[in-house]
Amino acid sequence: MKYGVPFLILIVGGSFGLEQFTRLRYQFSRKKPVTPDEMEKYGVTMKKAEEVTLDSEYEKIKGLNIDEWENKRGPRPWEETQ
Repeated sequence: MKYGVPFLILIVGGSFGLEQFTRLRYQFSRKKPVTPDEMEKYGVTMKKAEEVTLDSEYEKIKGLNIDEWENKRGPRPWEETQ
């Protein structure tokens, strides 16, 4: 009784707790991806999957000069511009 009852309560209670967590997981995982038509409503244009490839992005980045750059510091919250 001293060890068996708490163990059984832990096992049965744990199964109910896991049920709640898995319900949340599957409830929020059923979200649909955003379509290009929905994005156009907000002013965002999405490229088609055929337009963006690894090779095309590599060609864009290959032309960048990474040896000569200037570090530009952004404003801090306490440095308000007036």
